[in-house]
Amino acid sequence: MGIRISPSVLNSDLANLAGEVRRIAATADWVHLDVMDNHFVPNLTFGLPVVESLLSHIDTPADCHLMIDDPGRWDPAYAEAGAGSVTFHVEAARNPAKVARDIRAAGARAGIALNPGTPIDAIAEAIEHVDMILVMTVEPGFGGQAFRADVLPKVRQARDLADAADVDIWVQVDGGVDLGTIEECAAAGADTFVAGSAVFRAEDPAEMVELLRAAAENAARP
Repeated sequence: MGIRISPSVLNSDLANLAGEVRRIAATADWVHLDVMDNHFVPNLTFGLPVVESLLSHIDTPADCHLMIDDPGRWDPAYAEAGAGSVTFHVEAARNPAKVARDIRAAGARAGIALNPGTPIDAIAEAIEHVDMILVMTVEPGFGGQAFRADVLPKVRQARDLADAADVDIWVQVDGGVDLGTIEECAAAGADTFVAGSAVFRAEDPAEMVELLRAAAENAARP
């Protein structure tokens, strides 16, 4: 199982996004872009124009996590803008399978996310149309929150669901991921990790990415 580290820029210097991404470009697999609308989550970050501009200045693939209402209206546009992966929340989608299909048709990998309180069954009908399952290990909306270990059983369920689909579906975790928590996430079956504060508040963000990768590889579920 390959390990992927996708640092989130949420706790970076948002006035210098391209420069912040370049700090981790040598070691990160993806850069994670948190798009929030102050409706689905109680926070507001940036939207499509900022993402389009950023992608024209970086080479690192973008993993766009859209925490927005009515994702079917906007998600394909992020794929068309050049994002390599676009993730929407099952709780916000009227027709999750259609949203996933539209993202793929626009040229990106389709991810489906679940909040901590949402059961894994909520994504069962869309699973054949997605490339990644994102299990939130905090309530979405703000960076720097404490990791919720009670969500680990759902990470295991996501891994089992992905394996049963008999296609290459990644399992991503997002929220409170650092050197103290990444191993238990990897042991539960996650292979793709979003880390924000742990990376961008480190003295050397690029080195921290490598440390996180090594820790995850050490504990990865066979």
